[in-house]
Amino acid sequence: MDTTLPWVAVVDDEASIRRALLRLLRSADIPALAFDSGASFLAALEAGAPCCAVIDVHMPGGSGLDLLEQLFHCAPAVAVILMTGHHTAGERSLALQWQPVAYLQKPLSDQLLLAAIGAACPYWRES
Repeated sequence: MDTTLPWVAVVDDEASIRRALLRLLRSADIPALAFDSGASFLAALEAGAPCCAVIDVHMPGGSGLDLLEQLFHCAPAVAVILMTGHHTAGERSLALQWQPVAYLQKPLSDQLLLAAIGAACPYWRES
């Protein structure tokens, strides 16, 4: 995939979630790459940053909140959409201090996710 064009990163430790999100994004003609951890995503940033990252909050080896904070400092141009299957008010409050574009609960609404990506990356904003 040509990472010089706008693209979206999907970061989730669950393979089935990564596959489903990649299928959804590709069906909307949005180029995307998937990563199974925050560390693998951060390592891939050297080749080019996405315009947006869809990140699971709960992952082993480093939470999505930790990754959000790191991106806020090292790649502030990358818009972040957080997703969680275990929502708490405290977690949401923590997330909002790092200014994600959206904080979505699983199961994800395809329309809400695509709208959040459109807000993050005007390239794909629906007309």
